Amino acid sequence: HKIIHTKQKKKTDVTYDSKSLSLHSGGTSGKCVHGKIADLLFSVWQHKRDVQKTTKYVELIIVADNREFQKQGKDVEKVKQRLAEIANYVDKFYRMLNIRVALVGLEVWSDVDKCAVTQDAFTTLHEFLDWRKLKLLPQQPHDNAQLISGVYFQGTTIGMAPIMSMCTAEQSGGIVVDHSDNPLGAAATLAHELGHNFGMNHDTPERGCGCRMTADRGGCIMTPSTGYPFPTVFSTCSKKDLVASLEKGVGMCLYNTPEVKLLYGGQKCGNGYIEEGEECDCGETEECLNPCCNAKTCTLKGDAVCAHGQCCEDCQLKPAGTPCRESSNSCDLPEFCTGTNPHCPANVYLHDGHACHNMDGYCYNGICQTHEQQCITLWGPGAKPAPGICFERVNSAGDPYGNCGKDSKGSFAKCQARDARCGKIQCQGGAYSPVIGTNAVSIDTTIHPQEGGNIRCRGTHVYLGDDMPDPGLVLAGTKCAEGMICLNRQCLNVSVFGVHKCSGKCNGRGVRLLHLCQSKFSQICWKKGFLISLISLTLVIRH
Repeated sequence: HKIIHTKQKKKTDVTYDSKSLSLHSGGTSGKCVHGKIADLLFSVWQHKRDVQKTTKYVELIIVADNREFQKQGKDVEKVKQRLAEIANYVDKFYRMLNIRVALVGLEVWSDVDKCAVTQDAFTTLHEFLDWRKLKLLPQQPHDNAQLISGVYFQGTTIGMAPIMSMCTAEQSGGIVVDHSDNPLGAAATLAHELGHNFGMNHDTPERGCGCRMTADRGGCIMTPSTGYPFPTVFSTCSKKDLVASLEKGVGMCLYNTPEVKLLYGGQKCGNGYIEEGEECDCGETEECLNPCCNAKTCTLKGDAVCAHGQCCEDCQLKPAGTPCRESSNSCDLPEFCTGTNPHCPANVYLHDGHACHNMDGYCYNGICQTHEQQCITLWGPGAKPAPGICFERVNSAGDPYGNCGKDSKGSFAKCQARDARCGKIQCQGGAYSPVIGTNAVSIDTTIHPQEGGNIRCRGTHVYLGDDMPDPGLVLAGTKCAEGMICLNRQCLNVSVFGVHKCSGKCNGRGVRLLHLCQSKFSQICWKKGFLISLISLTLVIRH
């Protein structure tokens, strides 16, 4: 993100009595439910979730570095107030996308920075993301963290964030310069970087994006450059990018409602969250359209039993077994109403390392990541991965066009032969030039193998100064060889995820699902810690 300086089918019901189900809790061995239930559950995988209808919640932590603390007069409370105001703006921007940004934590580095913050935006981003993963995440679980900095980065960059990284432990975050006296400026930049985490690309002219705000009124949030007045709305391109990412499985952690006790700013009727003493909360009186909730008192109206949630309809609870969240991809599972709670149970997906997409990929953070999908993202329909020799030859160079990322000194790193398919992605086919909508160009390489002929390898290069780390690098979680997966630019054995430990459960035919081992063919097995939402006094599956 850069800144421009200006003046100012037919329904069938199948019912099972709960006594016929073999239910067990506790212990460490897998306990099983027999075939028919498993077959019914897995048949629902074929449906696609309507990702737009379901409200998503980003549990956000904002960190202010020491320079920002000094910039605000070394007043911790003043800094916190400013950060909260920034978060409120961002929440307002994202509501139009059916996303709530819930501020669950603030941290001010009043003594010293806890990671290196320099004028090098790329290095600062990676230092912050490493600190988040190793220190912040174990201390306080959250979905995304953003650093607000008082340091101005080199050039015109005022923010940077990895693309399609929401919910990942390694890269769900970004860095933002507090570049204006008006907190709306930093809020617009934070919303922009959060957009990259969600998989939104820039609104460039060649994409033909529709924006309901003209440039002189701020334009849209994902424009490559910003200035006063600041943007507050998203374009049609951003909305399409978001839906495409969510359908791929990006943002799997966003379907649970935040713990209201963790929300920053205290309790308030009208903030849209049901807190202690409230029966419902539909927002401020002027914005509430909920027929079940009294906006002034945050209480249910008349005979209403519920007012919110995927399992609440016409102010009443939906029956147990009603589908409330369909699977979004082959690494995701459907969820069902319990009959006792208006909210859909927590989102559940297959464990990292489980084979998917006809064995062409492995699940990672709920996404089936493959080279082919990334080539299509970069080059459009018809694109496919280039032969392995392209990855090996190009990525052994250690230059801007072929590398395995950057080392600790900021220099391009050469890929070792075994890691080559985790470096710059090499494709064939597709469009004449990259279609990702950033300032990317095609880098074509022709290889002449010993056996004769020519092989064309297509890579991409994004000009420096862009606010996304190189989108031409293979994404984490991509299959790089049989039984191997890309992590931190290395091709590692999937055993690092502990998937092999599940093979001993479920009669050797299971796959691990968070705390759940599952077999598609005969049974469902689970261990302590997973409560399957299908089970209540009666079980109803509706197709």
